Amino acid sequence: MNQESTLKGIRVIEVCNVAAGPFCGLLLADMGADVVKIEQPDCGDTLRSWAPITDGYSENFASLNRNKRSVTLNLKNDRDQRLAADLIAQADVLIENNRPGVMDRLGLGYADMRKRNPALIYCSISAYGQSGPRSQEGGFDLTLQAMSGLMSVTGEPDGAPVKCGVPVCDFTAGLYAAFSIAAALRGVAQSGEGTHIDVSMLGATLGIAALQTSQYFGTGVDPVKLGSAHPRNAPYQVFRCKDGYFGMAAGNNSLWKSVCAVVERADLFQDARFLNPTDRAVNQDALREILEAIFQTADADAWLERFRAAGVPCAPINNYSDVLADPQVEHMQWVRDLELPNGVRTRTFVSPIRFDARTADVRLRPPALGEHNEEVFDGLLKPQTVE
Repeated sequence: MNQESTLKGIRVIEVCNVAAGPFCGLLLADMGADVVKIEQPDCGDTLRSWAPITDGYSENFASLNRNKRSVTLNLKNDRDQRLAADLIAQADVLIENNRPGVMDRLGLGYADMRKRNPALIYCSISAYGQSGPRSQEGGFDLTLQAMSGLMSVTGEPDGAPVKCGVPVCDFTAGLYAAFSIAAALRGVAQSGEGTHIDVSMLGATLGIAALQTSQYFGTGVDPVKLGSAHPRNAPYQVFRCKDGYFGMAAGNNSLWKSVCAVVERADLFQDARFLNPTDRAVNQDALREILEAIFQTADADAWLERFRAAGVPCAPINNYSDVLADPQVEHMQWVRDLELPNGVRTRTFVSPIRFDARTADVRLRPPALGEHNEEVFDGLLKPQTVE
Protein backbone atom coordinates (compact mmCIF):
# COMPACT_ATOMS: atom_id res chain seq x y z
CA MET A 1 0.00 0.00 0.00
CA ASN A 2 1.23 3.50 -0.77
CA GLN A 3 0.12 6.71 0.88
CA GLU A 4 -1.31 8.25 -2.27
CA SER A 5 -3.83 5.43 -2.71
CA THR A 6 -5.33 5.20 0.78
CA LEU A 7 -8.08 7.77 0.12
CA LYS A 8 -8.24 7.36 -3.66
CA GLY A 9 -11.80 7.91 -4.87
CA ILE A 10 -12.79 10.03 -1.87
CA ARG A 11 -14.21 13.36 -3.00
CA VAL A 12 -13.52 16.39 -0.81
CA ILE A 13 -14.79 19.95 -1.20
CA GLU A 14 -12.75 22.57 0.65
CA VAL A 15 -14.27 25.97 1.43
CA CYS A 16 -11.41 27.32 3.50
CA ASN A 17 -8.87 30.09 3.89
CA VAL A 18 -5.34 30.44 5.27
CA ALA A 19 -4.16 27.53 7.45
CA ALA A 20 -6.37 25.28 9.60
CA GLY A 21 -8.83 24.17 6.92
CA PRO A 22 -6.35 24.09 4.03
CA PHE A 23 -3.93 22.02 6.15
CA CYS A 24 -6.71 19.51 6.83
CA GLY A 25 -7.41 19.37 3.08
CA LEU A 26 -3.70 18.95 2.37
CA LEU A 27 -3.45 15.94 4.68
CA LEU A 28 -6.36 14.27 2.91
CA ALA A 29 -4.98 15.19 -0.52
CA ASP A 30 -1.59 13.71 0.35
CA MET A 31 -3.42 10.46 1.10
CA GLY A 32 -4.94 10.45 -2.38
CA ALA A 33 -8.28 12.20 -1.88
CA ASP A 34 -9.54 14.33 -4.77
CA VAL A 35 -9.68 17.72 -3.04
CA VAL A 36 -11.44 20.53 -4.89
CA LYS A 37 -10.87 23.94 -3.36
CA ILE A 38 -13.65 26.52 -3.85
CA GLU A 39 -12.22 30.06 -3.93
CA GLN A 40 -13.57 33.55 -4.47
CA PRO A 41 -13.08 34.62 -8.11
CA ASP A 42 -11.36 37.92 -7.37
CA CYS A 43 -8.63 37.00 -4.90
CA GLY A 44 -9.00 33.38 -3.87
CA ASP A 45 -7.66 32.01 -0.62
CA THR A 46 -6.21 34.84 1.49
CA LEU A 47 -2.97 32.86 1.70
CA ARG A 48 -2.38 33.52 -2.03
CA SER A 49 -1.31 37.07 -1.10
CA TRP A 50 1.15 36.07 1.63
CA ALA A 51 4.87 36.47 1.05
CA PRO A 52 7.19 35.11 -0.11
CA ILE A 53 5.82 35.74 -3.60
CA THR A 54 7.79 34.07 -6.41
CA ASP A 55 6.92 35.51 -9.81
CA GLY A 56 3.36 36.19 -8.73
CA TYR A 57 2.70 33.05 -6.66
CA SER A 58 2.80 32.65 -2.90
CA GLU A 59 5.11 29.96 -1.60
CA ASN A 60 3.07 29.92 1.64
CA PHE A 61 -0.01 29.05 -0.41
CA ALA A 62 1.92 26.44 -2.37
CA SER A 63 3.03 24.70 0.82
CA LEU A 64 -0.57 23.99 1.91
CA ASN A 65 -2.31 23.42 -1.41
CA ARG A 66 -0.42 20.80 -3.40
CA ASN A 67 -2.42 17.86 -4.72
CA LYS A 68 -5.60 19.99 -4.93
CA ARG A 69 -7.72 21.42 -7.72
CA SER A 70 -9.06 24.99 -7.65
CA VAL A 71 -12.41 26.29 -8.85
CA THR A 72 -13.85 29.77 -8.44
CA LEU A 73 -17.37 30.49 -7.25
CA ASN A 74 -18.89 33.67 -5.83
CA LEU A 75 -20.84 32.18 -2.94
CA LYS A 76 -22.85 35.38 -2.56
CA ASN A 77 -24.30 34.74 -6.02
CA ASP A 78 -27.41 32.54 -6.21
CA ARG A 79 -26.26 30.65 -9.30
CA ASP A 80 -22.84 29.93 -7.83
CA GLN A 81 -24.41 28.86 -4.53
CA ARG A 82 -26.49 26.30 -6.42
CA LEU A 83 -23.43 25.05 -8.27
CA ALA A 84 -21.51 24.73 -5.00
CA ALA A 85 -24.43 22.80 -3.51
CA ASP A 86 -24.39 20.44 -6.50
CA LEU A 87 -20.69 19.79 -5.99
CA ILE A 88 -21.11 19.17 -2.26
CA ALA A 89 -24.07 16.89 -2.90
CA GLN A 90 -21.81 14.58 -4.91
CA ALA A 91 -18.88 14.69 -2.46
CA ASP A 92 -17.88 12.46 0.42
CA VAL A 93 -16.46 15.25 2.58
CA LEU A 94 -16.93 18.99 3.00
CA ILE A 95 -14.36 21.04 4.95
CA GLU A 96 -15.11 24.64 5.89
CA ASN A 97 -13.47 27.06 8.30
CA ASN A 98 -15.85 30.00 8.19
CA ARG A 99 -17.37 31.62 11.26
CA PRO A 100 -20.32 29.53 12.53
CA GLY A 101 -23.52 30.39 10.69
CA VAL A 102 -21.91 31.64 7.47
CA MET A 103 -22.45 28.41 5.53
CA ASP A 104 -26.07 28.23 6.76
CA ARG A 105 -26.75 31.72 5.44
CA LEU A 106 -25.33 30.67 2.07
CA GLY A 107 -27.66 27.66 1.92
CA LEU A 108 -24.65 25.36 2.24
CA GLY A 109 -24.91 24.43 5.91
CA TYR A 110 -24.98 20.89 7.21
CA ALA A 111 -28.75 20.71 7.64
CA ASP A 112 -29.35 21.70 4.01
CA MET A 113 -26.59 19.53 2.56
CA ARG A 114 -27.55 16.47 4.59
CA LYS A 115 -30.95 16.45 2.91
CA ARG A 116 -29.24 16.08 -0.44
CA ASN A 117 -26.39 13.87 0.70
CA PRO A 118 -27.14 11.84 3.87
CA ALA A 119 -23.70 10.18 3.75
CA LEU A 120 -21.83 13.51 3.73
CA ILE A 121 -19.09 14.07 6.29
CA TYR A 122 -19.30 17.79 7.00
CA CYS A 123 -16.30 19.14 8.94
CA SER A 124 -16.47 22.65 10.39
CA ILE A 125 -13.31 24.21 11.81
CA SER A 126 -13.66 27.39 13.84
CA ALA A 127 -12.07 29.29 16.69
CA TYR A 128 -14.39 28.19 19.50
CA GLY A 129 -16.85 25.67 18.09
CA GLN A 130 -20.24 25.70 16.40
CA SER A 131 -22.23 26.46 19.58
CA GLY A 132 -21.74 28.03 22.98
CA PRO A 133 -21.17 31.52 24.39
CA ARG A 134 -18.00 32.18 22.36
CA SER A 135 -19.05 30.51 19.12
CA GLN A 136 -19.57 33.81 17.30
CA GLU A 137 -16.18 35.19 18.29
CA GLY A 138 -13.55 35.16 15.59
CA GLY A 139 -10.06 33.97 16.26
CA PHE A 140 -6.60 33.69 14.82
CA ASP A 141 -3.69 31.58 15.97
CA LEU A 142 -2.35 34.40 18.15
CA THR A 143 -5.60 34.93 20.03
CA LEU A 144 -6.11 31.19 20.51
CA GLN A 145 -2.59 30.78 21.86
CA ALA A 146 -3.50 33.46 24.39
CA MET A 147 -6.96 32.08 25.21
CA SER A 148 -5.91 28.43 25.46
CA GLY A 149 -3.26 28.94 28.15
CA LEU A 150 -0.44 28.14 25.75
CA MET A 151 1.18 31.54 26.27
CA SER A 152 1.11 31.08 30.04
CA VAL A 153 3.64 28.23 29.75
CA THR A 154 5.70 29.62 26.87
CA GLY A 155 8.76 31.83 27.31
CA GLU A 156 11.09 32.75 30.15
CA PRO A 157 9.72 32.91 33.71
CA ASP A 158 10.17 36.68 34.02
CA GLY A 159 9.40 37.51 30.39
CA ALA A 160 6.42 39.05 28.62
CA PRO A 161 3.86 36.69 27.03
CA VAL A 162 5.13 35.26 23.76
CA LYS A 163 3.57 32.96 21.19
CA CYS A 164 5.01 29.78 19.82
CA GLY A 165 6.77 30.62 16.54
CA VAL A 166 4.83 27.92 14.69
CA PRO A 167 1.04 28.54 14.40
CA VAL A 168 0.29 25.53 16.55
CA CYS A 169 -3.43 26.25 17.10
CA ASP A 170 -4.16 26.41 13.38
CA PHE A 171 -2.24 23.29 12.47
CA THR A 172 -3.37 21.24 15.46
CA ALA A 173 -6.98 21.95 14.54
CA GLY A 174 -6.23 20.81 10.99
CA LEU A 175 -4.68 17.59 12.27
CA TYR A 176 -7.64 16.82 14.52
CA ALA A 177 -10.00 17.53 11.64
CA ALA A 178 -8.20 15.23 9.21
CA PHE A 179 -8.01 12.45 11.79
CA SER A 180 -11.72 12.81 12.54
CA ILE A 181 -12.63 12.74 8.86
CA ALA A 182 -10.58 9.59 8.28
CA ALA A 183 -12.33 7.91 11.22
CA ALA A 184 -15.76 9.09 10.05
CA LEU A 185 -15.15 7.68 6.57
CA ARG A 186 -14.97 4.23 8.12
CA GLY A 187 -18.20 4.90 9.97
CA VAL A 188 -19.95 5.96 6.76
CA ALA A 189 -18.70 2.82 5.02
CA GLN A 190 -20.34 0.74 7.76
CA SER A 191 -23.59 2.64 8.29
CA GLY A 192 -24.10 4.88 5.28
CA GLU A 193 -24.78 7.78 7.65
CA GLY A 194 -22.75 10.97 7.52
CA THR A 195 -22.03 13.34 10.38
CA HIS A 196 -21.19 16.92 11.27
CA ILE A 197 -17.70 17.19 12.80
CA ASP A 198 -17.12 20.26 14.99
CA VAL A 199 -13.41 21.05 15.43
CA SER A 200 -12.43 24.12 17.40
CA MET A 201 -8.97 25.63 17.63
CA LEU A 202 -9.52 26.13 21.36
CA GLY A 203 -10.44 22.50 21.93
CA ALA A 204 -7.61 21.19 19.75
CA THR A 205 -5.03 23.29 21.57
CA LEU A 206 -6.33 22.18 24.96
CA GLY A 207 -6.34 18.61 23.68
CA ILE A 208 -2.60 18.61 23.11
CA ALA A 209 -2.03 20.23 26.52
CA ALA A 210 -2.82 17.00 28.39
CA LEU A 211 0.23 17.26 30.64
CA GLN A 212 -0.57 20.85 31.60
CA THR A 213 -4.29 20.33 32.21
CA SER A 214 -3.67 17.16 34.22
CA GLN A 215 -1.08 19.01 36.29
CA TYR A 216 -3.70 21.62 37.14
CA PHE A 217 -6.41 19.02 37.86
CA GLY A 218 -4.02 17.06 40.08
CA THR A 219 -2.58 19.96 42.07
CA GLY A 220 -4.94 22.90 41.69
CA VAL A 221 -1.91 24.98 40.71
CA ASP A 222 -1.44 26.57 37.30
CA PRO A 223 1.58 25.42 35.29
CA VAL A 224 4.05 28.24 34.72
CA LYS A 225 6.64 29.35 32.19
CA LEU A 226 9.96 27.57 32.56
CA GLY A 227 11.78 28.67 29.42
CA SER A 228 13.14 25.50 27.85
CA ALA A 229 13.10 23.58 31.15
CA HIS A 230 10.70 20.79 32.17
CA PRO A 231 8.46 20.93 35.26
CA ARG A 232 9.08 17.30 36.27
CA ASN A 233 12.45 16.33 34.86
CA ALA A 234 16.06 17.52 34.72
CA PRO A 235 18.48 17.96 33.12
CA TYR A 236 16.01 18.53 30.31
CA GLN A 237 16.48 21.90 28.65
CA VAL A 238 18.70 24.19 26.57
CA PHE A 239 22.12 24.83 28.07
CA ARG A 240 24.60 27.61 27.42
CA CYS A 241 28.08 26.56 26.36
CA LYS A 242 31.25 28.22 25.07
CA ASP A 243 29.92 29.29 21.67
CA GLY A 244 26.16 29.37 22.19
CA TYR A 245 23.52 26.84 23.20
CA PHE A 246 22.49 23.23 22.72
CA GLY A 247 19.62 21.07 23.94
CA MET A 248 20.08 17.99 26.11
CA ALA A 249 17.47 15.76 27.75
CA ALA A 250 18.36 13.10 30.31
CA GLY A 251 14.87 11.84 31.05
CA ASN A 252 15.71 9.05 33.49
CA ASN A 253 18.33 8.01 36.05
CA SER A 254 20.27 5.88 33.60
CA LEU A 255 20.72 8.81 31.23
CA TRP A 256 21.54 11.10 34.16
CA LYS A 257 24.33 8.70 35.13
CA SER A 258 25.66 8.96 31.58
CA VAL A 259 25.57 12.76 31.80
CA CYS A 260 27.60 12.62 35.00
CA ALA A 261 30.15 10.44 33.21
CA VAL A 262 30.35 12.78 30.20
CA VAL A 263 30.99 15.85 32.36
CA GLU A 264 33.34 13.82 34.60
CA ARG A 265 31.37 14.54 37.74
CA ALA A 266 30.44 11.12 39.15
CA ASP A 267 29.77 12.81 42.48
CA LEU A 268 26.67 14.50 41.08
CA PHE A 269 24.98 11.12 40.70
CA GLN A 270 25.12 10.66 44.47
CA ASP A 271 24.22 14.28 45.31
CA ALA A 272 21.09 14.29 47.49
CA ARG A 273 19.62 17.11 45.42
CA PHE A 274 19.78 15.09 42.22
CA LEU A 275 18.89 11.50 43.15
CA ASN A 276 15.81 11.15 40.91
CA PRO A 277 13.98 13.12 38.20
CA THR A 278 11.67 14.83 40.69
CA ASP A 279 14.54 15.94 42.93
CA ARG A 280 16.48 17.17 39.92
CA ALA A 281 13.47 19.13 38.66
CA VAL A 282 12.99 20.79 42.06
CA ASN A 283 16.67 21.73 42.13
CA GLN A 284 17.17 22.32 38.42
CA ASP A 285 18.35 25.91 38.77
CA ALA A 286 21.29 24.75 40.88
CA LEU A 287 21.87 21.83 38.50
CA ARG A 288 21.87 24.12 35.46
CA GLU A 289 24.45 26.42 37.06
CA ILE A 290 26.72 23.47 37.80
CA LEU A 291 26.42 22.03 34.30
CA GLU A 292 26.73 25.33 32.45
CA ALA A 293 29.95 26.11 34.29
CA ILE A 294 31.32 22.88 32.84
CA PHE A 295 29.77 23.44 29.40
CA GLN A 296 31.60 26.78 29.11
CA THR A 297 34.80 24.81 28.52
CA ALA A 298 33.82 23.57 25.04
CA ASP A 299 31.72 24.43 21.99
CA ALA A 300 28.27 23.01 21.31
CA ASP A 301 29.53 20.63 18.62
CA ALA A 302 32.00 19.07 21.06
CA TRP A 303 29.35 18.50 23.72
CA LEU A 304 26.90 17.12 21.20
CA GLU A 305 29.51 14.64 20.00
CA ARG A 306 30.22 13.50 23.55
CA PHE A 307 26.57 13.14 24.54
CA ARG A 308 25.67 11.29 21.34
CA ALA A 309 28.53 8.87 21.95
CA ALA A 310 27.11 8.25 25.43
CA GLY A 311 23.57 7.72 24.10
CA VAL A 312 22.15 10.86 25.73
CA PRO A 313 19.49 12.60 23.58
CA CYS A 314 20.78 15.99 22.50
CA ALA A 315 20.48 18.40 19.60
CA PRO A 316 21.81 21.67 18.20
CA ILE A 317 19.60 24.76 18.18
CA ASN A 318 18.89 24.65 14.46
CA ASN A 319 17.64 27.30 12.10
CA TYR A 320 15.26 25.99 9.44
CA SER A 321 18.10 26.19 6.90
CA ASP A 322 20.04 23.83 9.16
CA VAL A 323 17.36 21.22 9.77
CA LEU A 324 16.13 21.16 6.16
CA ALA A 325 19.69 20.27 5.11
CA ASP A 326 20.07 17.62 7.82
CA PRO A 327 21.10 14.16 6.58
CA GLN A 328 18.06 12.59 8.25
CA VAL A 329 15.69 14.88 6.35
CA GLU A 330 17.52 14.03 3.14
CA HIS A 331 17.32 10.31 3.88
CA MET A 332 13.56 10.50 4.48
CA GLN A 333 13.16 12.41 1.18
CA TRP A 334 10.94 14.99 2.85
CA VAL A 335 12.16 17.96 0.77
CA ARG A 336 11.00 17.75 -2.84
CA ASP A 337 10.97 19.97 -5.89
CA LEU A 338 7.65 21.71 -6.47
CA GLU A 339 6.44 23.43 -9.60
CA LEU A 340 4.44 26.63 -9.23
CA PRO A 341 1.57 27.39 -11.63
CA ASN A 342 3.86 29.64 -13.71
CA GLY A 343 6.39 26.86 -14.24
CA VAL A 344 8.91 28.19 -11.73
CA ARG A 345 10.40 25.43 -9.60
CA THR A 346 10.81 25.78 -5.86
CA ARG A 347 11.07 23.28 -3.01
CA THR A 348 8.61 22.15 -0.37
CA PHE A 349 8.37 19.88 2.65
CA VAL A 350 6.07 17.02 1.72
CA SER A 351 4.11 14.60 3.91
CA PRO A 352 6.30 13.34 6.77
CA ILE A 353 4.36 10.06 6.88
CA ARG A 354 5.96 7.06 5.18
CA PHE A 355 4.15 3.91 4.10
CA ASP A 356 6.35 0.84 3.60
CA ALA A 357 9.50 2.98 3.87
CA ARG A 358 8.35 5.24 1.04
CA THR A 359 7.71 9.00 1.11
CA ALA A 360 4.77 10.11 -1.01
CA ASP A 361 5.31 12.02 -4.23
CA VAL A 362 3.61 15.29 -5.15
CA ARG A 363 0.80 14.25 -7.50
CA LEU A 364 -0.44 17.72 -8.43
CA ARG A 365 1.32 21.05 -8.19
CA PRO A 366 -0.54 23.81 -6.30
CA PRO A 367 -3.26 25.20 -8.56
CA ALA A 368 -3.65 28.57 -10.16
CA LEU A 369 -6.83 30.35 -9.08
CA GLY A 370 -9.76 28.72 -10.88
CA GLU A 371 -7.45 26.52 -12.93
CA HIS A 372 -9.81 23.54 -12.84
CA ASN A 373 -13.14 25.27 -13.42
CA GLU A 374 -13.82 23.60 -16.74
CA GLU A 375 -12.89 20.04 -15.82
CA VAL A 376 -14.64 20.11 -12.43
CA PHE A 377 -17.83 21.81 -13.49
CA ASP A 378 -18.09 19.76 -16.67
CA GLY A 379 -17.59 16.55 -14.75
CA LEU A 380 -19.34 17.69 -11.56
CA LEU A 381 -16.42 16.54 -9.44
CA LYS A 382 -15.61 13.37 -11.30
CA PRO A 383 -12.58 11.93 -9.42
CA GLN A 384 -9.33 12.60 -11.21
CA THR A 385 -6.65 9.92 -11.34
CA VAL A 386 -3.12 11.22 -11.66
CA GLU A 387 -0.40 8.63 -11.95
